[in-house]
Amino acid sequence: MIQLSSLTKAFGDRVLLDHVTWQIGDGDRVGLCGPNGAGKTTLLRMLAGLDEPDSGEVVTPSDLTIGYLPQDGLAHSGRTLFQEASAAFQDLLDVKAEMHDIEHRLADPDEPEDAHEAMLVRYSELQDRFRLGDGYGIDLRVSTVLTGLGFDPADFEKPAETFSGGWQMRIALARLLLGRPGLLLLDEPTNHLDLDARNWLEGYLASYPYAVVLVSHDRYFLDAVVTRITDLNLRSLTDYVGNYSRYVAERDARLERLRTAKREQDEEIARVRMFIDRFRYQATKAAQVQSRIKMLEKVVPIEVPPERKRIRFTFPSCARSGRTVLDLKHVRKAYASLVVLKDVSLHIERGDRIALVGPNGAGKSTLMRMLSGEEAPDDGTRSTGHQVVMESFAQDEATRLDPARTVYETLQSASATQMVPMIRNILGGFLFSGDDVYKKVSVLSGGERTRLAVARMLLRPSNTLLLDEPTNHLDLDSKDVLLDALEDYGGTLVFVSHDRYFVDKLATKIVEVGHGGVALYPGTYAEFLWHKEHAGEAAGQPTPAPVTKREATPPSAAPAARGERGRRDRPRPARSDDSPPDREARKRIEAERRRKQRDDRALNARLTDLENRIAEREAEVREIEAAMSRPGFYDDHAASQPVVDRHQALMWEVGDLMSQWESLQEHLAERASDS
Repeated sequence: MIQLSSLTKAFGDRVLLDHVTWQIGDGDRVGLCGPNGAGKTTLLRMLAGLDEPDSGEVVTPSDLTIGYLPQDGLAHSGRTLFQEASAAFQDLLDVKAEMHDIEHRLADPDEPEDAHEAMLVRYSELQDRFRLGDGYGIDLRVSTVLTGLGFDPADFEKPAETFSGGWQMRIALARLLLGRPGLLLLDEPTNHLDLDARNWLEGYLASYPYAVVLVSHDRYFLDAVVTRITDLNLRSLTDYVGNYSRYVAERDARLERLRTAKREQDEEIARVRMFIDRFRYQATKAAQVQSRIKMLEKVVPIEVPPERKRIRFTFPSCARSGRTVLDLKHVRKAYASLVVLKDVSLHIERGDRIALVGPNGAGKSTLMRMLSGEEAPDDGTRSTGHQVVMESFAQDEATRLDPARTVYETLQSASATQMVPMIRNILGGFLFSGDDVYKKVSVLSGGERTRLAVARMLLRPSNTLLLDEPTNHLDLDSKDVLLDALEDYGGTLVFVSHDRYFVDKLATKIVEVGHGGVALYPGTYAEFLWHKEHAGEAAGQPTPAPVTKREATPPSAAPAARGERGRRDRPRPARSDDSPPDREARKRIEAERRRKQRDDRALNARLTDLENRIAEREAEVREIEAAMSRPGFYDDHAASQPVVDRHQALMWEVGDLMSQWESLQEHLAERASDS
């Protein structure tokens, strides 16, 4: 579908890509990995047509649509949130506007009759285009994507410019997903998403029918989405089939083979040079010496990527805290009329490893500030246990660094004496090496400041850590350094993170924050999700049918019950107040009730039929995607194209069935509320 042909890109004397040839097939889901600064963002920009290569070319089909999401820097204004997202369907919206214009013209008595026939023909053409493009499902599709990305329906009519930077990136992502380009390029799409939105995006991209190339530092997200990893390193691209976990294993095995070959090559070169140096000036060996010199000139040195350092260190010692670490009782916190926390109680004990989860804006950061003592509650109490030594990391921790200090001075001033020898190792683990340690904080980028703030926190003695999104702007290697450190940490840990892998590895308790309250779930995040899923299933089950009198009646009482039922079933004389009009009214009500029951049964039968058809189509989609993901599937274009076409048709059919199903669900909910 898209191909790089002998592509080269450099900035000054720094070469990022050197005569690279690479290909992306239709339906590929590629994770682009590599060390910071290797050129991943530059490659995405060249694929998007925003940057030009120094040599070589990017070959794309003429009809290919490309959508690109940068890491940040996008803003939207002038329209509501819903209008901004709907702009992904601008062609269909233009068709709709023209249809409305024709409708008005047809209703205009001053319009000449001979123009009506042409307008009706044009209207029919537009209507077919609108229907085939699923124009009638635009509102539903926009609502589904916006809700999945964490927007509340109450926000749909808010001006787009009122949303903050992170939400602006979500708007841009929503527009891209709704536009369904043939090649979707995503640079760190999960940076501004909470866990719920990440989980939704995983499912959406896993079933995306076209090609996706993404950069992400969330390994769980990569595992769930991609079917191929492309490693950008040493100015070249290397493909690995499978997800991120498989890539790590294969990459490490490949690097080990490469290091072995490099070692053997170096040993052989050393032996040849030793022979040359020994016999260089002996006439009887001149021919052999010249032969070996020519051989050395032809040797292509094996290049090995620098070995990734695994930093291991011990936290500075700190006195052990008492059993109770922190205790909130009936805490309330509000900002003007917005009540964030109300009547919240939370008890934290020594050794707890608690992850705070919930959608953005639910109050996680507010709760962290309450726990750290940075903000006092409006009502309720906060108490700290015996010998608690607390370190906290806020979302804006990077902005609190002294800009006048160097990187090394920042860590040196914050570390205990016994930790000073570890400063260089810690800085290396967080990608500060060589002269980088002498840079002023004022010249560091936002990501570099965050990494420095995390490193500084690790060097301070404490027995309780409160971390609010410490993994933001960390690459995978830096996350591993932080994760290893926290796994070895012997104190109490409370943290917020939108990295699923990070949460899975660390948390032993989950606190769900939302709707002004908190709920504690003992166990891992996977167990929390299982509980939520099964609780949701239980809540969605139909209410059991009421037990009939026969079922409730003990066997010994059955004859008496039957006698009572026989007496009750006999016609009763009309009461004195049972007038004919009253009887007619009751009959009409009873007839209406029976009619409503018949309608409800028909609607439920239709709903069940739709669910069965959706399940059948989705099963067929999964089978086709399994076939499409097999190696060599696209080698025979003539054989693969009908399968790809069938997959695309099924995806649209599933979308149409889902639209019908959701409309029917809403109709049933309205009938239930009216009754």
